[in-house]
Amino acid sequence: MGSADSLTAERRSAPPQALPAPYAVDPYTTTGSRRAGRTDPVRPAPLVPSPEVLSRLAACAEVADRSGEPDRQAVTVLRESGLLALVVPKSHGGAGADAVALNSCVEQVASVNASAAIMLFQHCAVTSRIVENGTPAQHRQVLPKLAGGQWLAASAWSESGAGADKKNLSTRARRTSDGDWLLDGAKSFTTSAGLADVYLVLAQSQEEPSSPGSSKDTGYGAAGQTFFLIPGDHPGLLPDTSLRLSGMRGSATGFVSVRECRVPDTARLGAPGVAASIIARVRNSGATLGAVAVGVAQAALDAAHEHAARRGLYVHQAVRHRLVDLATQVETARAVVERAGRRTSADPGLTTLHSKLAASATAERVVADVAQFLGSAGYVETHPINRFGRDARAVALMGPTNDLCKELVSLPWNR
Repeated sequence: MGSADSLTAERRSAPPQALPAPYAVDPYTTTGSRRAGRTDPVRPAPLVPSPEVLSRLAACAEVADRSGEPDRQAVTVLRESGLLALVVPKSHGGAGADAVALNSCVEQVASVNASAAIMLFQHCAVTSRIVENGTPAQHRQVLPKLAGGQWLAASAWSESGAGADKKNLSTRARRTSDGDWLLDGAKSFTTSAGLADVYLVLAQSQEEPSSPGSSKDTGYGAAGQTFFLIPGDHPGLLPDTSLRLSGMRGSATGFVSVRECRVPDTARLGAPGVAASIIARVRNSGATLGAVAVGVAQAALDAAHEHAARRGLYVHQAVRHRLVDLATQVETARAVVERAGRRTSADPGLTTLHSKLAASATAERVVADVAQFLGSAGYVETHPINRFGRDARAVALMGPTNDLCKELVSLPWNR
């Protein structure tokens, strides 16, 4: 999600902590991990969620929205579903899905559980960064765990005071005399905080990129930033899920602190100082949060149809035409999301940004129209339309936020 300057993560005083000895030899050893003993048989990774998975996720969504607690049950369903393998290459046990398949899958999950969809999307986003920028050793050690469901991945990029464009990070990473890295800082609005098994942490390092082209202003991130993969059970990483959100309430979106967190250089993802260029390439992947918005809009449309069928309203032409107008909006948003995934436009990156803007605006509009259509039936606190409205609003605040999307699209006009 985007940053909230008024919120600050809890910073706990603690002495420098080093990773356990196994990490120094194998940075991704699961010794001590909460899922280390898993030995499930290898099975083909699915490209779409099964009806059973969708049904289980739908039930999770209602419970998590009422409690506001991290949806651990939904994470269990995702681990068992095989969907965490979506973008992992087949050579490492994944489905090798492209952006079209990923967006379609995320949409289907979002239509029943938006919180689970954003956790799945973030997992796939981190996985893709590892596929694109990881070393062969990282591929061998990390990708099979991500594909098999042993590891859920999360991105820890945002932080209070840095702004949505991640330009002024307070999280610092400095090299130690023995070649390790020492990280210190706090991240906010990290999805799957406390549930993830590995975090992709963005930090301001003291090293500048070796290539001048890597330091060019992309509108997102800054020169001298570096990515690190840090296991969720590392003693120097402290999640805090005390943040209470109004939307995406089951997504475990909260704070993550790295306090005197020592990691070896093998935990670094990509070259030192070039994280901004990695971030800049994300939009060209075609994966878009617009898929989450389309799923929420579809859920609202389905609720409208259920209401019309239950009340016998299809006999009225005005009702039928109103539902057609809503369906047209949803289908239009779905089309631009699919176009982004296909990456066939003249500038795929811009299309991805436009797809988030268009789909999130459509979701908020469709949900509001359906709420009006439901009348007093939708004014009951427990009606799902209220959850859909809060979830739709949350998409606009997720990174890159809609305001940042507009800035990234318009930035070249001012040069």
